[in-house]
Amino acid sequence: MRRAETMVHQVLYRALVSTKWLAESVRAGKLGPGLRVLDASWYSPGTREARKEYLERHVPGASFFDIEECRNAASPYEMMLPSEADFAHYVGRLGISNQTHVVVYDGDHLGSFYAPRVWWMFRVFGHRTVSVLNGGFRNWLKEGHPVTSEPSRPEPANFEATLDRSLLKTYEQVLENLESKRFQLVDARSQGRYLGTEPEPDAVGLDPGHIRGSVNMPFVDFLTEDGFEKSPEELRALFEAKKVNLAQPLIATCRKGVTACHIALAAYLCGKPDVAVYDGSWFEWFHRAPPETRVSQWQRGKA
Repeated sequence: MRRAETMVHQVLYRALVSTKWLAESVRAGKLGPGLRVLDASWYSPGTREARKEYLERHVPGASFFDIEECRNAASPYEMMLPSEADFAHYVGRLGISNQTHVVVYDGDHLGSFYAPRVWWMFRVFGHRTVSVLNGGFRNWLKEGHPVTSEPSRPEPANFEATLDRSLLKTYEQVLENLESKRFQLVDARSQGRYLGTEPEPDAVGLDPGHIRGSVNMPFVDFLTEDGFEKSPEELRALFEAKKVNLAQPLIATCRKGVTACHIALAAYLCGKPDVAVYDGSWFEWFHRAPPETRVSQWQRGKA
């Protein structure tokens, strides 16, 4: 019995769970207060409608996690974290307590896009038993696992959030880091947006470019063509190729703190659970930072 308990404990702390594992859990009727599934899909306006797609089909028992609702709407910056109280209230309504194992997925064609952000949100609010569905909804469908259009109506639960400041970095801390260089800074956007040779999508008044001293590791490089996370060995090689030392402190950034969480997840899979995310990321930096700290090849006025 002792051995079985230990094995369950390890499963709870896995950053990834397989589609097979989740399908078996659904089939065995294990979804409930101890195991909750969240669909965290989000798409650029005018492309796909995440909530509509959720209502049409989702993993049986999954609730819709609306990243637009679960954020600091008062902030002038994109997708900033909500308060502890707001996060606790939001996830409590989804039937999640501090004892719940949470599995997050999204429907992006890449296999995973927003799910790692929600994985990190739970972790930054002190919840460790959270996993990303490896391969996402794309592979859940491809493998023929069951779907439903029935919305889930979980019993509300009590969730207590405690912000873990070690996993979160503010504008002031990143600015200070330019001088102290205590943290390596890694940007998860595409090379073109990082360099400033491609525009930021759906952005008004936001030029592309990057924070001085940051290294570029496009998050898509962490995923296989089939939409699964690459192996720890492959991920480690990617960090090594960019001379990012996983034994040293690391801050992840991107445009709005979403794909930065892919860096945190990849590092976690390599045995480094302490990557901090700069929540404001390039959107905040562009609007607040001294011009000399912004690096870009962008030429204003070009088509």
